[in-house]
Amino acid sequence: QVQLVESGGGLVQAGGSLRLSCAASGRTSSIYTMGWFRQAPGKEREFVTTIRWRSGDTSYADSVKGRFTMYRDIAKNSVYLQMNSLKPEDTAVYYCATSSGMAIRSSDYWGQGTQVTVSS
Repeated sequence: QVQLVESGGGLVQAGGSLRLSCAASGRTSSIYTMGWFRQAPGKEREFVTTIRWRSGDTSYADSVKGRFTMYRDIAKNSVYLQMNSLKPEDTAVYYCATSSGMAIRSSDYWGQGTQVTVSS
């Protein structure tokens, strides 16, 4: 199994920045993909970004392209989400997740989530 612990959420004004962290432990050798997802109140959880653990290749949702950057630190078994130019619509609980395959599914490993609130 893999355990994930997120940190770094908080309250920020529109236009500000936050950096989220996600530390993985346990069977980290099985990690192939890691990602960030978010869920706003009353909405379904949505994809934000993923990274291939070995290559570092990333993909982003159109809504965050150019504003968010995901990167990894292999030595620390950690991923980060640098969020710039935040908008009120970015307000959500952000979840870190990981999979041993290319896709991340609800049955894979997920963190507990961290709240990000962007005020206008």
